[in-house]
Amino acid sequence: MLKIVVDGMGGDLAPTEIVKGALEALEKRKDFKVVFTGDEPALSAELKKYKYDPSRVEIVHTTEVITNDDVPTSAIRTKKDSSLVVGLRLLKEDEEVGGFVSAGSTGAVLTGGIMLIGRIKGVLRPALCPGVPNVRGTRTLLCDCGANAECKPAYLAQFAVMASAYGKAAFGMKDPKIGLLSNGTEEHKGDPLHREAYALLKELKGINFVGNVEGRDLMYGDVDIAVADGFSGNIALKSVEGCGKTVSAVLKREFKRNLGSKLAYLCARKQINKLKGMLDYAKLGGSVFLGLKKVVLKAHGNSKANAFGPTVLQAVDACKNNLIGEIEEMLSKTDLGAANE
Repeated sequence: MLKIVVDGMGGDLAPTEIVKGALEALEKRKDFKVVFTGDEPALSAELKKYKYDPSRVEIVHTTEVITNDDVPTSAIRTKKDSSLVVGLRLLKEDEEVGGFVSAGSTGAVLTGGIMLIGRIKGVLRPALCPGVPNVRGTRTLLCDCGANAECKPAYLAQFAVMASAYGKAAFGMKDPKIGLLSNGTEEHKGDPLHREAYALLKELKGINFVGNVEGRDLMYGDVDIAVADGFSGNIALKSVEGCGKTVSAVLKREFKRNLGSKLAYLCARKQINKLKGMLDYAKLGGSVFLGLKKVVLKAHGNSKANAFGPTVLQAVDACKNNLIGEIEEMLSKTDLGAANE
């Protein structure tokens, strides 16, 4: 049976919410097992709070934790018995392990993935690809959102290919529409990087490139994937997060203002909760590191169980639907390999 390794000590709310979320994922699907890495006494204490099938849960004891204060490269090299490093080594060495999920340090997960797992042949740069809620009630994939602050046109073109493979493998997108995040929809808009990337994407075979998109199109447009350099993508993602929190806070404040507004809330409660749920990016799960030889997902650092569980299921789906093979196949049909490094 497929195994998913979970970094039991990674994240602000570990191990409590991590264990709870992973067990919720196990309850929803019967086709995988979870291997927790981390402090065995702490993990066991959390597991005792729940009823679960013990044949589908393992613990690999570790004695160290990589934090957000650690320098990623140094931490990967020196904290060899950390829950993150041990988890990635299990992913590399155990054939039954298909994916790894962590809510820990983004830099450490990315660095560890590159150092210990390695890149798919021909991949120029791995990219971080989360889902953003949209008006259609689905998600728009944003690739990259922070792994590569400085990019070359060929990187952006590869991001489009890898994200397209991800959309097909993990979410069943048939022919995902891909847009290039820029400061206008016209072909001539953007700096030299984006204009050159546009030219590459326009001629690239095997993807459905529809042109430039603006920031508002992430949530309100009809593209399935938005390609961005990591700097712009991170700003866009944080803006979406802020939008969701702002709408939620304003609604809460306004409906508590007086008796009339409280009564109005009771009448519109169903619709309001639906809106808040749609804007809750955390419920869409985590971000996959596209371009690594194995499936690696990064959950938000303050993920609660209802956000961590879907991230585990994302890893399961990516493995079951052969994400890595899909990326390899799509990249093999392009000339975007190492010569563009």
